[in-house]
Amino acid sequence: MIPLIHRLSAVLLLVCLGLAHDVEVDIHVPAMFSTSRIAGANAFGMPLTNDEVPESELDPNFWRRSANEELQKHLQNKLNTNKAKNVIFFLGDGMSLTTVAAARILKGQRQGNPGEESQLSFEKFPYTGLSRTYCTNAQVADSACTSTAYLTGVKTNILFLGVTPNVEFNDCEASMDPANDLTSLYDWAQAAGKSTGFITTTTLTHASPTGGYAHVSNRMWECDTDVRTYLQDSYTTDCKDIATQLITEEPGRKLDFIMGGGAGKFLPKTMIDPFGNPGERSDGKNLLSEWQRRHPGGLFVSSRKQMEAINLKQTTSVMGIFQSKLMNFHQHATESEPTLSEMTETGIKFLSKNDDGFFIFIEGGLIDYGNHYNKPGLSLDETLEFEKAIALARNLTDPEDTLIVVTADHAHPLSISGYPERGNDILGLNNVGVDANGVPYSTLNYAVGPEQYLDEQGNRLDLQGQFGGSPDFVFPSYIKSSIGNHAGDDVGVYASGPHAHLFTGLLQQNTLPHLMAYAACIGDGAKCCD
Repeated sequence: MIPLIHRLSAVLLLVCLGLAHDVEVDIHVPAMFSTSRIAGANAFGMPLTNDEVPESELDPNFWRRSANEELQKHLQNKLNTNKAKNVIFFLGDGMSLTTVAAARILKGQRQGNPGEESQLSFEKFPYTGLSRTYCTNAQVADSACTSTAYLTGVKTNILFLGVTPNVEFNDCEASMDPANDLTSLYDWAQAAGKSTGFITTTTLTHASPTGGYAHVSNRMWECDTDVRTYLQDSYTTDCKDIATQLITEEPGRKLDFIMGGGAGKFLPKTMIDPFGNPGERSDGKNLLSEWQRRHPGGLFVSSRKQMEAINLKQTTSVMGIFQSKLMNFHQHATESEPTLSEMTETGIKFLSKNDDGFFIFIEGGLIDYGNHYNKPGLSLDETLEFEKAIALARNLTDPEDTLIVVTADHAHPLSISGYPERGNDILGLNNVGVDANGVPYSTLNYAVGPEQYLDEQGNRLDLQGQFGGSPDFVFPSYIKSSIGNHAGDDVGVYASGPHAHLFTGLLQQNTLPHLMAYAACIGDGAKCCD
């Protein structure tokens, strides 16, 4: 008796080779291959008609012309070996390659096209590569060890920020020891006289931007109350929380431009923040007032209207906080919250005042949260907001002197599966395929998450009519969990500007800041101007 998997493989092989019609095979084809959901689909749930194919693509010369255009574009790439005056580092948190592909399709479909042929702004950059994201002690990374890698150039342990892997988790004394601290792109740029800053849609104390300015062996130490919670009896005031390090320590206190969410970590519990919520600090400190004291020519803003009113020429530094905790998803944002593109434009225009140039880190942080919640309607929309900000940054700057690098910190186990027709709604059901019981399934699925949509017998429920409404719809997953997890896949790297050709091939994640430093002639390593 031939095992089922071998029999199915044999049938698939024969079909793919075009031999099934003239070879007699005594194999029973199970129900999963005998049902199709639309006219014109074959027994294997694959579309057989050209109904959804754009007419121009039926002409083989279309594809020859398309290939030649791509060839000519690559041939026109000339190595830009200029010194990078400015470096803009974009980070799509949790932006797996599947997230990129699905967002590309969604972009095209929002424009009324099939979608698969579309391109995101950063996919048009001339040089691309892959980044390996594992931590020193973890096969699948979190946003802290990755932040340390891509901002300091050194890989470290999961949950660590700005410290070497020699430190033990939750060890305050060791993480406060300068011997274990790592310098970053922020430090290197400041030492070279450049202006520096970061923008995030999460919080100012969240993992991604903090790997460059904080030194902690637990990313959860965002304010003193958090440190007390994790250290309990071993807590001392010598253990500086992340918010304090941003305001009082180098390089955080020297950052010229910072925007994001998270006001609560900077204010005492006895004080109400600009958004009507109490602060989170137990030590009674108002770090926002401390920031203002240290930056007498600086300006604190907490709304889009206030941000738009900044006199960029006269203001010496800017801090913008637009929510008590995380900023809202773009789909849920309040009128007072600026978009990532608006913050990016303000940041670039402000930092461009420095004749010596600038370095800025810009994070689309809620791509990750959408994927954690198994809500691609949110994560893909965040990815499209992210790509808009990148397009704006490229248009505002000169590729001759400004290097832009785009990447992700880690992946998510999101898949695009089945054989849906061209132009099938990327946020809907596969319009052709069904499972072994004849039940249709979504094109996008997660490996781990909160919703399996099973009946009492453990069979999948039919979700027809449930997709396409709210972007908050939770997509199916295979493994039950309260929230989705990260994945260990490689992530994309996209570069444009001086020395962008270095960002190709398979790279260790910690190599990225060394390449940026080389292009900008900053830091202690190799430099293009040596």
